[in-house]
Amino acid sequence: MATSERIWGRLLGAVERREVPALVACFTEEGSWQNVPHEPWRGRLAIAERLGPILLRSERVQWDVVSASFTEHRAWLERVDRFWIDGVEYAVRCNGVLEVDPESGLIREFRDYVDLGEWRARLAAAGPLGDVGAPR
Repeated sequence: MATSERIWGRLLGAVERREVPALVACFTEEGSWQNVPHEPWRGRLAIAERLGPILLRSERVQWDVVSASFTEHRAWLERVDRFWIDGVEYAVRCNGVLEVDPESGLIREFRDYVDLGEWRARLAAAGPLGDVGAPR
């Protein structure tokens, strides 16, 4: 199993368990998450501040992998990310590229390609969730 597939499995498990500390532990200290084309969130704290609100507000999270391709230090992930908030499912299609630091085996960069306008419009009914997905 490629390093990228192993760390993806850890990240996916943390997301679906809604465990923000476990999620950010999958990243290098200076790792980044980017909702392209916006600027990336750099560092574990920034990633936690941006993804934590949606994970903690959701009573259930499930990321369905539609297709995936793994090399030793890179993964391409076509997904449908699903969040249940107040019993209502909110889903969005994503395509992510995960880059692994070869020395640590942790994620150094995660680039997610998602229609944030569509996502924000869907989430509007859920009420305040912070600034999920917005650029800083």
